[in-house]
Amino acid sequence: MKKLVLGILSHVDSGKTTLSEALLYKSGTIRKLGRVDNGSAFLDSYSLERDRGITIFSKQAILNFEDTYITLLDTPGHVDFSSEMERTLQVLDYAILVISGTDGVQSHTETLWKLLQRYSVPTFIFVNKMDMDGADKPFIMRALRGRFGDNCVDFSKYVDEDERNEALSLCDEQILNEYLETGEISEETLAAAIVRRNLFPCFFGSALKLEGIDEFVEKFVSLTRMPHYDEYFGAKVFKIQDDGQGNRLSYMKITGGTLNVRDLVKAKNQKGESWEEKISRIRIYNGTKFEAVDSVDAGTVCAVTGLTQTYPGEGLGIETESDLPTLEPVLTYKVNYPKEIDAHTALVRFRKLEEEDPQLHIVWNEQLQELNVQLMGEVQLEVLQHLVKERFNMDVTFGTGSIVYKETIAEPVHGAGHFEPLRHYAEVHLLIEPAKRGSGLSFATSCRVDDLDLNWQRLVLTHLEEKTHVGVLTGSPLTDVRITLIAGRAHLKHTEGGDFRQATYRAVRHALMNAENILLEPYYAYKLEVPTENIGRAMTDIQKMKGNFDTPLTEGDMTIITGSCPVSTMLDYHRELNSYSRGRGRLSINLKGYEPCHNAEEVIAELGYDADADLDNTADSVFCSHGAGYVVPWREAESHMHIEIEGLPKSSEDIDESEAEEIIEEPTYVPRVPTSSIEQDKELLAIFERTYGPIKRDPRVDFRPVREHTYKETVYRQKNNPTGPEYLLVDGYNIIFGWESLKELSKDNLESARMKLIDIMSNYQGFRKNKVIVVFDAYKVKGTHREVETWHNISVVYTKEAETADMYIEKVTKDLAKKHRVRVATSDALEQIIILGHGATRISARAFEEEVKETEQEIRDYLLSKQGLNSGSANIIIKES
Repeated sequence: MKKLVLGILSHVDSGKTTLSEALLYKSGTIRKLGRVDNGSAFLDSYSLERDRGITIFSKQAILNFEDTYITLLDTPGHVDFSSEMERTLQVLDYAILVISGTDGVQSHTETLWKLLQRYSVPTFIFVNKMDMDGADKPFIMRALRGRFGDNCVDFSKYVDEDERNEALSLCDEQILNEYLETGEISEETLAAAIVRRNLFPCFFGSALKLEGIDEFVEKFVSLTRMPHYDEYFGAKVFKIQDDGQGNRLSYMKITGGTLNVRDLVKAKNQKGESWEEKISRIRIYNGTKFEAVDSVDAGTVCAVTGLTQTYPGEGLGIETESDLPTLEPVLTYKVNYPKEIDAHTALVRFRKLEEEDPQLHIVWNEQLQELNVQLMGEVQLEVLQHLVKERFNMDVTFGTGSIVYKETIAEPVHGAGHFEPLRHYAEVHLLIEPAKRGSGLSFATSCRVDDLDLNWQRLVLTHLEEKTHVGVLTGSPLTDVRITLIAGRAHLKHTEGGDFRQATYRAVRHALMNAENILLEPYYAYKLEVPTENIGRAMTDIQKMKGNFDTPLTEGDMTIITGSCPVSTMLDYHRELNSYSRGRGRLSINLKGYEPCHNAEEVIAELGYDADADLDNTADSVFCSHGAGYVVPWREAESHMHIEIEGLPKSSEDIDESEAEEIIEEPTYVPRVPTSSIEQDKELLAIFERTYGPIKRDPRVDFRPVREHTYKETVYRQKNNPTGPEYLLVDGYNIIFGWESLKELSKDNLESARMKLIDIMSNYQGFRKNKVIVVFDAYKVKGTHREVETWHNISVVYTKEAETADMYIEKVTKDLAKKHRVRVATSDALEQIIILGHGATRISARAFEEEVKETEQEIRDYLLSKQGLNSGSANIIIKES
């Protein structure tokens, strides 16, 4: 059967749940139509939903039409529950956008359209309530095409076929080509255009009277296609809920393979910690009832028990994690809980509700010892109060709502953080730049691997992402900035992971203390309908509320005003509107985003936040002198930093192509600098020391920066540099079988592969000017003695009987490393451990191959520049040398 996941979305009171009832009735799932107004709707099972006549939680039902199995997800339409709706979008194959025939395209409808576009959900449009007075089909079609584009095409059976085909041909190139060639348009071509979101079929009817439902179902079944799913297991978690019996349900859509009861699921929680748990039960819900099954395959929406660490938006198996939701809470309320309930108990209970709804933000204010909730609006507040009473038998009230402010910056700024108490060390330099409004936070790096090891850079990015960074004006969350790691330094012995956490946090704070900061507040996009005689009052009110408006549009005796206005001033305006318009006025609002605060100075003074007194978010740095750490205030810290940054450095977006290969994001090979190789071998060094004890000579001593203590600056220099030339020892057969080209050659003739490697090393040595020794095993040849040959400019060693190349390299490394820098090219794990103990560095076969290829290219470039040779000639000279 064709298996689809279908979601129904709409602005509140557009008849979405009524349409769900009609589809359930037509499919045979229910035998009697329910009604929202009398509380008998099949999917409105929650008591508060029946009382208020709105959908609060997304519900699941099963529809069967011929060979099509549909999982129907009915989503909330009220703006306060938009986060519940947005999570559901992530698992939809198709969506039905319901429009009210009397109200047309409303503000929240446009938000839904943008979300459908963001998640690339193929969409059908059903215009409901066409049986009511005031429903104007031509007007609605013009509005749909004006707001959503000409891809909205009327699929009503009364529309002329030629007229519809001409409209369809303008939507999609494939449709146009087929129509021009054949004069007809196939359902397969239309279905493909719908999937690409190049076509949005529009239908008209009345769900309450079942008008237009059969026509819609017929076209929906014929114009939809089942998505392709991977054979490997994958699932997207979109909802967490308690089943009322104490069982934690993880709602998910299977996006690949099969999920069985008792299967072991592995993933990472939101803290990045790995977990694995078994599936206890699998349920397929249909309204409030469910069927327990042993197995589900791709395309199925189910609820599972046994998983305790899942979260909405999480990807399991091959599925990836979802992006952060677009919609977010803008109001915060203090929670007043009973005196007999301690703060910890109340916090734990609210955390459980937060887990089920991530857009319900629970905040514990340590200074005021207050519990606060952040949410979308007053309706959600009422639902939360009802839930707490029902789930925990706890009566709570809420204080007066206040605005959730945010902060950003106006100009790029550099920040530095240093953390160096005794036996700790980390320094981080960041560039923070303003980003597009509404983009949130993004993180990148332009720091070179030679300056700071790849693993440390990743750790800094992790610390940047894990924390909610707050601004310095009001302590509100930071947003709309791009943070780039531009420089950093670690100590080979004393740096630990926590050191970079401290340095990173201080660097962010240091930048903000030096920045030009901007306070942001949330704005509503509104649509205000008032009697024409009240238009002057309405426009005056909007100006007083610091809002703006477009040119008013008059329709009959009503005038429509659209624009934007601060949430703080428009929050309770609907009550005033009802009063002066005598109930005829209508206000539709939708969160537009964050803009500069209209009364920033007043808000900052009222909140009274002291950035210097916030010890949890300090901008000061810690330095070390004479064996003790001391704090340097942020105003003086930059002059103490060990890395000097002149001017405003480049962000990762400004790096040109010639610099890009050295950046963390795409390292193409392991650098030749010995320190980089050594740092990657810390784990091997630890294994060696656990096995053989601490080594007497630190192999990294030659490259360790030595700090000469002064209060103003730190000088870095190398100490005890070896005096002789660098030696490179090559484990011959290990390299031959580690390089694909030589490995293939050895299958036909091992001697040819050996000579090829010797020729390559000869070219390499001639250009790099180091001492190269290539070592081949001969220990299996009875009676042989060690042979050392000189081939052009390199030494080739054949080991003696009972002596491996490893043994020879280990012995020679120990002797040479006393006076020379020594590198060993090998991928032998045990050999790597031993040579580290002797003070040498190593490079793997794969990394060495990349280094050799780069050397050959440098030789070609040199020949071309000096002798004017073409590329082919350069290749010939390299081979003949």
